[in-house]
Amino acid sequence: MRPDAKTRLCGIIGNPVEHSLSPAMHNAAFERLGLNFVYLAFRVTDVEGAIRAVRALGLRGLSVTVPHKVAVIPFLDAIDPVARSIGAVNTVVNDGGRLTGYNTDWTGFVRSLEAHVPPAGRRVALLGAGGAARAIAFGLRERGASPTILNRAEEIAMARDLAAEIGCPFGDLARTDVIAAADIVVNATSVGMAPLQDLVPADPAVLRPEQVVVDVVYNPLETRFLREAKARGCRTVPGCEMLLLQGATQFELWTGQPAPVDLMRTVLMERLAANR
Repeated sequence: MRPDAKTRLCGIIGNPVEHSLSPAMHNAAFERLGLNFVYLAFRVTDVEGAIRAVRALGLRGLSVTVPHKVAVIPFLDAIDPVARSIGAVNTVVNDGGRLTGYNTDWTGFVRSLEAHVPPAGRRVALLGAGGAARAIAFGLRERGASPTILNRAEEIAMARDLAAEIGCPFGDLARTDVIAAADIVVNATSVGMAPLQDLVPADPAVLRPEQVVVDVVYNPLETRFLREAKARGCRTVPGCEMLLLQGATQFELWTGQPAPVDLMRTVLMERLAANR
């Protein structure tokens, strides 16, 4: 559809955002449903200024990516209780000038995991304690899993603090016994993404065929960690599924219509294949 004076604008703010696949995914979905919406990427360093622009220009909503998921919170009018519990916002909805923050990362993760295994009652080794790990830890707790948060020794305080909020054990990434004993292993670190694409967040030699291994890194489509897990007989879940499903929830918050998930998946996979 050609933009006109009635076009509703959504976008993603972050730094950097040049690599984002969200514009292709959302614009294809808008077009499929015949919605007069456009989605753009904005490289933002001034978060407060960006939120003023949302109000002034009447943007319908935003995706919020690193490093702004926490910084955006003070400038919003309301925070969804789940997002407040997580302590991070990745979605903003503008209803007549009232801006509400949500977190769809946790639902995206949970939905991608539940397609392979129900998390209830499962032991989970969660690698990392940053923003993605916060949302994932919340989702695991909500679905009745038993996570243990493992982080780098030099940043163990982050794991300790998150574990205290969730009510679960923590340790450093050298705890291969925790990884080996888990039913589900989740990499919520940036290890595996360029320029760290040749590294793994933990020793794959301790993985067992009975485990499900999830990686939140979506580019490359199959990280080295997932390749090595698959070689050991594990079921693997790529990060593109979490990206897709959190985006589908965003789409529904902005438009009030069911997201065309199959189309969004096709577009996402095409773009990831083109980036290889």
